[in-house]
Amino acid sequence: MQDQDSTTSDLADSPPNQKQENQLLSLACNLVIPPLILTMLSDPEYLGIKLAIIVALAFPIIYGAHYLLDRGKLNPFSALGIISVGLTGGISLMELDVSYIAIKEAAVPAIIGLATLISLKTSQPLIHTFLLNDNIFETKKINQALQENSAEAAFDKLLVNASWILAGSFLLSSILNYALAVIILTADPGTVAWNEQLGKMTALSFPVIALPATLVLVADMFYLFRGITRLTGMSIEDMLKQK
Repeated sequence: MQDQDSTTSDLADSPPNQKQENQLLSLACNLVIPPLILTMLSDPEYLGIKLAIIVALAFPIIYGAHYLLDRGKLNPFSALGIISVGLTGGISLMELDVSYIAIKEAAVPAIIGLATLISLKTSQPLIHTFLLNDNIFETKKINQALQENSAEAAFDKLLVNASWILAGSFLLSSILNYALAVIILTADPGTVAWNEQLGKMTALSFPVIALPATLVLVADMFYLFRGITRLTGMSIEDMLKQK
């Protein structure tokens, strides 16, 4: 794991004048909108398969390019979105076996979960991006309170535990993604029935996949809240940004 003080210092590392990224917009452009375009607009009366792939790819590419020009670094979700859309489109165009789609559907959340754990050994753990980010928390106040209470090491341990819970939510999503794809996708790729089944799978993804994973994520958030309160003495109102 990283040095004892590096995690807490990361709370205050963001440049004060740098505009914070909208995480919901990032996830929408990179991981939500592209598959919806592929599944709902691929029919000939709409965009058609090839044009749908181009339009779907445009969202993560444009977002990633804007992020790169604005911040001077790559956006990992844009790269993941391009890979995901490219694989879905390629599998559909080449009319490969449904098992490839199932593996791809499971691989995306699994990769994010694995990256969450690997990032613990870096200076910017992904737990900051998903939960403990400047858009939600008064990170400078939390960092100051941790230093005053000499609780940096305990906070590092808290973040490790929260990261494992977060990774577990992505693992759950990965398993449910695979099961849903295997159960629903029975038609041949490249057919109207295939597109309809892709749309059905997308429609069912919220109650079957997103809802359980979100419950785990909410539980992780409360775990983080309680831990920060215990270590800093701050109330939830004090640690959350008031907008």
